[in-house]
Order: sequence, then structure tokens, then C-alpha cells
Amino acid sequence: QVQLVESGGGLVQPGGSLRLSCAASGSVSRIYVRSWYRQVPGKQREIIAQVNANGATNYADSVKGRFTIFSDSAKNTVYLQMNSLTPEDTAVYYCQAATYDQAYWGQGTQVTVSS
Repeated sequence: QVQLVESGGGLVQPGGSLRLSCAASGSVSRIYVRSWYRQVPGKQREIIAQVNANGATNYADSVKGRFTIFSDSAKNTVYLQMNSLTPEDTAVYYCQAATYDQAYWGQGTQVTVSS
């Protein structure tokens, strides 16, 4: 089992920045990839950033160049640095950790971009 706890969401003005955190506990050695997703009401949850155990990263086109995913292995924590935020980034953000037999989710954190 893996437990994930997210933090860092909130209200930010357009053009601003936020950093989300996702701390993992439990069977963390079994995790091979960690991801951030987001979801707006009425739409499917979409993956926006991913980092694997080797440190390789991938991003959705909608966030490429603005968001950065990085990890601190000593803290078992993955971060999502979000810059140049726009109202279209408003969503609930979820972190995910995947082992080879299961995916685990954080509780979600609301990010609202508004003036």
C-alpha cells in the first residue's frame, strides 16, 4: 500500500505561480512512476506531468514550458511547480503513484486562477 498526501493548492492571480507537493508513504520502493493529473467539472481527469524512477519526465502540451515536475527522493515527495498560470489551469489537481500492480491517488487539491 502507498499513501499520498497533497498540499499547496489555493487561489492565485493570472500569471502567478504555485507549487504543489505530494508526499508518499508506505511501500514507496515499489513505485515506478509518479504523475500529476487535473480535472475540471464535467471533464475527464487528464494527465499533465509524469516522472519515472529514472528521472525522465513527460508533459502534456497544455502545460509544457510552464509546469515542472520534480522529485525529492529523500522525502519521497514529488512536486509540481506551476508558473504563468492562466484561468484555464483552474482545476482539482491529483497526484498519482503507480506500482506494477496498482495505482494510488492523492486526495486532490483545488487550484483556482482568478483575478
